[in-house]
Amino acid sequence: MSQPPPPPNQPPQQPGFGPPQEPSEPQTPPAPATPPTPPAQPPQQPAGPDLNKAPQPQPGYGYPQAPGTPPPAAPPTPPQGPGYGYPQQQPAGYGYPAQQPGPYGQPGPYGQPQQPGPYGQQPPYGYAQPTVPMQAQAGQPGGGRKVNAQVAIIVSAVVAIALIVGGGVWYANSSGKDDDKQTTAEGGDTKGGEGDGKEGGSGDGGATTGEAEEKAPAATGSKVLFQVPSPKVPKGVTTISIAGSWLTDSVYAKSGLSEITGYDRKSGTKKWTLDLPGPVCAATPHVTEDDKTAIVHKPAMPSKTDPQACTEVAVVDLAAGSKVWTKTAKSGTMPVSFNNVTIGGGTVAAGSTSGGAAWDLATGDERWAPKTSDSCYDAGYGGGAKLVAVRKCGSYDQRQLHIQNVDPKTGDVLAEYKMDEGIEYAAVVSTDPLVVAADVGDSAGDGSGISDFFSIDNKTGKLRARLSAPGDEFAARCDAIYKVENCTGVTVGNDRLYIATEEHDSGGDSYSQTNEVVAFDLATGKQTGQRADAGENYEIFPLRMDGPDVIAYKRPPYDKGGQVVSIDGESFKETILMENPSTEAVRDVESRMSPDYSEIQFGQGGLYMSSVYASDFTSREKEYSVIAFGTE
Repeated sequence: MSQPPPPPNQPPQQPGFGPPQEPSEPQTPPAPATPPTPPAQPPQQPAGPDLNKAPQPQPGYGYPQAPGTPPPAAPPTPPQGPGYGYPQQQPAGYGYPAQQPGPYGQPGPYGQPQQPGPYGQQPPYGYAQPTVPMQAQAGQPGGGRKVNAQVAIIVSAVVAIALIVGGGVWYANSSGKDDDKQTTAEGGDTKGGEGDGKEGGSGDGGATTGEAEEKAPAATGSKVLFQVPSPKVPKGVTTISIAGSWLTDSVYAKSGLSEITGYDRKSGTKKWTLDLPGPVCAATPHVTEDDKTAIVHKPAMPSKTDPQACTEVAVVDLAAGSKVWTKTAKSGTMPVSFNNVTIGGGTVAAGSTSGGAAWDLATGDERWAPKTSDSCYDAGYGGGAKLVAVRKCGSYDQRQLHIQNVDPKTGDVLAEYKMDEGIEYAAVVSTDPLVVAADVGDSAGDGSGISDFFSIDNKTGKLRARLSAPGDEFAARCDAIYKVENCTGVTVGNDRLYIATEEHDSGGDSYSQTNEVVAFDLATGKQTGQRADAGENYEIFPLRMDGPDVIAYKRPPYDKGGQVVSIDGESFKETILMENPSTEAVRDVESRMSPDYSEIQFGQGGLYMSSVYASDFTSREKEYSVIAFGTE
């Protein structure tokens, strides 16, 4: 039986074999060009994952890992192609640099080599290393999703030129084209409900409190509020991170090449610009009640000869558009290059392969620093309602992860869960209730970084339940290697985990694809039976909690606009909050903002979608780093 076409934009891995090893300074691969359009092949496989599958029992671990191999580069932010059902385009050109098998020696689903997480790390600047997903492999035997690695390399090379030079992107309102002026979608009358995304609130995916805040407008059809052109990278530089976007009551803020800009939520007018000496490397999604957030940035702009390290930790006031403070840390005599940063309990905490450090959010006073003599180190932190450390202990071939609920002021361990040896990386999905994700034994096989979720008691450190989420059935992704709290396609609330399934055949005589959001009970590890369907040729992704409800984005087919829906936490009834324009010019921009590899913020009737990389891979049309939609 033939397989359905794969979900678009699964980035290939970089060369190398064996398990990844933590680098002293993470490196970022260049962002790829626009991916190919998936073919409209009639899927023949059974419809969807087994939604009644019981969790697998927890086996013992301790499989050996070969040390001494450089880490895989995590994937960049590939612009997203149109949805399923779009006519297939023929590739043009040959001679593009070939891609190699991934560092684990295994290709991902449908023959595509995979990366461990959505946000990649950067190689030396000027090193051209394009990564392009291969086209769908139709006609694969049922149950097998892999093809010969050399075939994957050849196909990637064939489509590369078409990806770079093709794919027109919608111009701004000033383009003057008549078809670009139709930016309003038709919408009906529906009802529904937001979490504010503040630290410790439901926007963190943590404990559910209060009632839903998002309400459906009288008319759900949206219009384009504004768009921000992609910044041009300096000459000789391939890719620069522009990760980081935040939503407050009045401002949508977005990182640029070496600045953060605050835009009016409705008009897109610049309210302020905060200049930085270098690019933002990492950013927490958490925002405090008084609109503070935290970032890690470079001390200067990178160059071809000096890529710069991510040494500067800063707190930013999103209301005033100013820095509150900037701090650095040392491991011995060497400055630490940080991979991630978060906020929890009035503390800013940053993790790295050299260990973690923390500062008082208000004053910048140091609370703890990396310990050079310790055999363990804090690789990263999850924030929000609580502060949770992912601590690595032992030698590389006998690694053990400690998941620690820590006192934000002192760093003292309040409760600890020790994962079995052999689990190299873990991501914090939620700190309250505490849920972590891991790829146990590299068994996910799809580059998602997840094969299992672990529900942990925050007070005792005991395992409550283990939730099996095979990579071929579920579509959540976590970058557990570097960005410890960066997960997509999953959220937590109501003491449940809400997760997107992989796309599959809709069933019957239809050639369409679809997927669902399903719920797991965090106390038992079993599915609750709740299920929210995406609809024909839509793909649904949970974004965050809104009180007891789930806010989800529906990625549309090639001829429609996306939707935002609210899913009732008990009945799972869906309420449409927003329907985006279906005009081609608007769709071209929206479709490039993949939920897996972009930042998506929704609140108070506004949807803000942004890329996390700027690159020198340019098309003949104008490209955008932000597109914003609104219903009011």
